[in-house]
Amino acid sequence: MPNSFRIAKAIKQDRHEWGTLQWISNPPSTGAQQLTVFRATILPGKGHSFHKHHNQEEVLYVAAGKIEQWLGKEKQILGTGDSVFIPPEMVHASFNAGEIKAKVVVIFSPCVGEEGFETIDMSNRAPWKSIRG
Repeated sequence: MPNSFRIAKAIKQDRHEWGTLQWISNPPSTGAQQLTVFRATILPGKGHSFHKHHNQEEVLYVAAGKIEQWLGKEKQILGTGDSVFIPPEMVHASFNAGEIKAKVVVIFSPCVGEEGFETIDMSNRAPWKSIRG
C-alpha cells in the first residue's frame, strides 16, 4: 500500500487546459476504496462543463477565488469557504467566475474506476449545451 502521508510539494501536478489537479487520495495514490479527493486550480474563464457521476456523491469546497457552480439548471456563485454537495446522477458544472485562479478541494465517495471517479459528459446534450450563455 502506498504511503498515507501526502506532502503537498511531493504530489505530482496534472496539467489540463482548464488548470491543474493534484490527487490527495485515490486508489492509485493511497489505495483508498471509499474516498477520492483532489485539489484543483482553475484558471480564469475556464472550468469543468456539464457532467454527472453515476453512483458517487461529491462535495466541492472553494478554498480560494469564486466559482460559478451549477446544480441542474440552478446557478450559484460560491466564494472562499463555500461548498456544494452534489448527489449521484445530478448534472453539474463548475467554472472560475473571477479574475484570479480559483482553488477547490473535491471529494467523491465511494471510489469508482481506476482513478477513483468517473465522469459522464453532458455538455453536448440538451439542455446543457445551451444553458450557459
